[in-house]
Formats: sequence, C-alpha cells, structure tokens
Amino acid sequence: MTMDDPRTTLIDLAAAGGTSLAALSRMLGRNPAYIQQYVHRRSPRTLEEADIAALARFFGVDPVRLGAVAAPSWWRVKRLDIAVSAGPGALIDAEVVTGTDLLDPGLARRLGLQPDRAAIVRVRGDSMEPGLREGDHILVDTADRHPGPRGGIFVVRIDGTVMVKRVALHAGVPRARSDNPLAPPLPDAPVELIGRVVWQMRAPV
Repeated sequence: MTMDDPRTTLIDLAAAGGTSLAALSRMLGRNPAYIQQYVHRRSPRTLEEADIAALARFFGVDPVRLGAVAAPSWWRVKRLDIAVSAGPGALIDAEVVTGTDLLDPGLARRLGLQPDRAAIVRVRGDSMEPGLREGDHILVDTADRHPGPRGGIFVVRIDGTVMVKRVALHAGVPRARSDNPLAPPLPDAPVELIGRVVWQMRAPV
C-alpha cells in the first residue's frame, strides 16, 4: 500500500482516533472482519459508495481520501459551535459557524435537504436517551419547523435555552418533552422550533 492508498489512509485514521477496524465494520452494519479484509486482503477491492460516505462523515475527511471518485458532488454543511443540550439545557447567545462537514448528496436527497438549510450540532446530556446520547452529532434541517400531526425530534429554544427534544402539537401549540423518564422537567415557557433532527451520527463502541 502506498501513502495515498485509501487503505493506508483508513488505517492511519483509525489508529489516530483509537478506533478498531472491527468497530468501523460494525458501524457500517457489516461483519467485524469486513474492514480488516478490505485493508489487508483487498477483499472487497473497493468499498461501496455508502460505506465510503459513512466513514468520511465519521472521520471528517474528504471522501476522495477513502476512495470516492466524485468528490466535487459532495456537499459542505455548516457545523455550529453550540452543543445542543439533551439535559437541562445551556443558554446560547449566538449560533456561530465554526467550520463545515461533508455530506453525501445521495443521503441529503433522501432526507429532502438543501445544503444552505442544514447544520450539524453535537448532543450533550442524557435526557433523550436511548435514542440520542452524549456526544452524538445530529443533522438538523433548519427549514423544517413544523412538527405535524405525528411530531418529531427538534432542536428548540425554551426560555432562552437551546435543547433537543421530542415535539408534538397540542391544540395547535408545540409542546416539548424528553424521552428519558428520569429527565428533569422542562421550563414552562413557549417552544421555539429551530429545526428538525433528520439524521444522527454516532461513534462505534
């Protein structure tokens, strides 16, 4: 393998992040030996596009480094410096863009997203467990602020505090709640919807 070989890159990224190849395989929904066979035995010879996309998002690198061909088509999505609280919340004075992450355009189309209305933020706290955990990164559609009849998970602002909560309409008024029954009660204040959570990214364990 050469220094610019996608296999070498994948090995180096996994080592730098302290992530095993078996964990990466499980993250992709594959058998634990999948990535090891790819990098050491060249079987498969190339990874599938969806696998490259997932690995590139996880490591925050250009998919071309992992063997993708059509790099120009990948979208850059803004990353916000807010750590969205899934606990009692954290007061946010401003939402500042600190950089961008790459997003597979195929995934974006399936989610109905446009790059100018998407943002990635990090979850903090445990009040939305088991669905969302501390450290998860979530993809938010900032143009979707309508819970609809079935509701959904949204980034919200309640009494000046930014949180991620499950929201549904009650008599036409949005009401937020936590998924974890042990979570503390929410402030009794209007719920401002910032955007719907449409995807989550989690490190393998």
